[in-house]
This record gives sequence, structure tokens and C-alpha cells, in this order.
Amino acid sequence: MSAIIVSQSTPAKSVPEVVELEITGSCQLRCVHCFAESGPWGDHGAMTASDWRRVIDESAALGVRQIQLIGGEPTLHPAWPELVEHAPSLGLHTEIYSNLFHVRPHWWQLFSRDGVTLATSYYSDRAKEHEAITARPGSYQRTRTHITEAVRRGVPLRVGIVSVLPGQRVVEAQQELEALGVTRIRLDRTRRIGRASAPQLSEEARAGELCGRCGNGQVAVLASGDVAPCVMARWLVTGNVRDGGLASVISGGTWAQALRVIPARESGDPCDPDCKPASDGSDCSPAERPACEPKYEE
Repeated sequence: MSAIIVSQSTPAKSVPEVVELEITGSCQLRCVHCFAESGPWGDHGAMTASDWRRVIDESAALGVRQIQLIGGEPTLHPAWPELVEHAPSLGLHTEIYSNLFHVRPHWWQLFSRDGVTLATSYYSDRAKEHEAITARPGSYQRTRTHITEAVRRGVPLRVGIVSVLPGQRVVEAQQELEALGVTRIRLDRTRRIGRASAPQLSEEARAGELCGRCGNGQVAVLASGDVAPCVMARWLVTGNVRDGGLASVISGGTWAQALRVIPARESGDPCDPDCKPASDGSDCSPAERPACEPKYEE
């Protein structure tokens, strides 16, 4: 087996509060920093709509409080409306993390349901700079228009701004969002993961890009059915829900082993559910304490 770098992480909560469902790798955008490396060429993976419903059912049975539909762009999956209808019926708060590039008129009814919230990313108050990051002409105006509509309709919305380019107009983007009426805005920097990763970046270096709380109160299920401590820690595969279900994966030894790879933080603040710009008071900053000396397992 390959060497695994182990840290002295705090034991994870036995029941996750948040389950991230990465239902597709397809996206209309090709963001230069995308941790999932999604784009128009992506697909919906091996999981069927029934598989996703079963994971949602298992999450509710475990006592999970929230699920998050992400991608790629989750609204490109044909079953996403069905999943948004299903999860709140089980008492699960449901967040849809969309790029808001394309919104069909009838989707606003889903976004406005009780127990459903919306999240998106924004990069600049200038179309040219925003689109240099998304690699899709027209994305600035489309996303801005749909943010405005969400505010007008009173849809609960949070927006993350990730600093990607040198000199990026992050402050101006925040000011623009505030002027549009957005009240939940968080900032983050690019993580060297996925498309932003440097060539030959070591596992230790990738782990150091994480917030340090992966797996502690959250779990990610990828479009393949693979389970990881977080969508940002997608290389730390601990099992597959198609083989034995979510509960069996997060109670297994491989899950515990994966968590030991992640450097712990000095702070005990919880990480944000999607490890993008935080939705609460935590800063979700990269791990502040390096992994301990490498330990190798056969």
C-alpha cells in the first residue's frame, strides 16, 4: 500500500450534521480553480436517482440535519427537483449550491420552498474579470441577474467570493453584492486542489489546503457513490454507498484512517458544510497546524 501521512486529528462526530451530495460533474462553466474539475464534458456518474433518494433516506435515519446538492452544477442533473422535493419532506434542510448561470422560471418555486436555501459563487464586479475565472462569456450578467431575483423573491441566499486572480476586485464584488441586497457573504482563497493544484503536489500538501475539520460533522458522497470526508478531500475515498450504505462507510476503519490524514486546526471552530466561503462565523481557513511527522503504514 502507498504511504499515508497521519496527523493527530480530533475524533469526528459519530453522526454527521451535513451530507454533501455531489450529484453531477457536469457544469456550464469551466472555473479555473474548480476543486472538482467539472465542466461541460462532465457526467452524472454511476449514481441513479434511486441511489440518491436512498442516501437521503439514510441521512435522515442517521439524524443528519442538512443535505447540500452540489456539482458541477446540480441543476443539470435531471433528478434534482425530485431530490429537492424529497429531502425537506424528511425534515432535512436542503441547500442548492448553484452557479445561477441558468434558472428556469418554474425553479423559483423550488428555491422558495420551506426548508430550502440557495448558495452561489461570485468573483468580481467587472464582467471581464468574473468571466476570466468562470471561462464562460455572459456568466457575470446571468449570475448577477439571478442573484437580484433571489433577493427580490426573498429566497434565502448566501454568496461566496473566492480570491483567484492577483489584484482581483474582491472588495468591490462584496460591495456590489451588498448593494444588491445580499446579506450573507463570505470570502475565501483558492485552494490548491483540483484544477488549481500544482503538478505533482504531494498528498501532505493537498491535505494542508483543507480546513482541518473535514469529516467532523460532515461527509461527502460523490457522483460515483464514493464517500469522502469532504468534497475538497475527494481523494480520500473511504468506501462507496452503492456497496453497503452510508452508515457502514462512516463507521468503518477506512473512514477513521482517512480522517487521520487531515491536519488538525488549532481552533475548534466548525468548518463550513461545503468548505467554500463559510456560511457561519467560522473562517474555514486552511489547516493552521501542520501534520505531525510522517508515519507510514504498510
